[in-house]
Amino acid sequence: MTATLTDDEVGKTVVDAEGKELGIVAKVDGGRAHVDPNPSIAESVLASIGVEGEDEEDYVVTEDMLDWVGDEIRLRGEL
Repeated sequence: MTATLTDDEVGKTVVDAEGKELGIVAKVDGGRAHVDPNPSIAESVLASIGVEGEDEEDYVVTEDMLDWVGDEIRLRGEL
């Protein structure tokens, strides 16, 4: 079963299969998370309170790339 992405994931940390931090979820749109790999302190604070945003350095993570979603979002190892 594939994990799903909702607006509740904004502000969560995204990690790879080995647990390396890749960034934070800046925005969720249509089952796609926009991940900011280098969030500023202001962006981190805004995301932690659910304020969505995106910029040109963000990359997209889709639901089929997910291993699980909990306190953080873990990507599958075989992307």
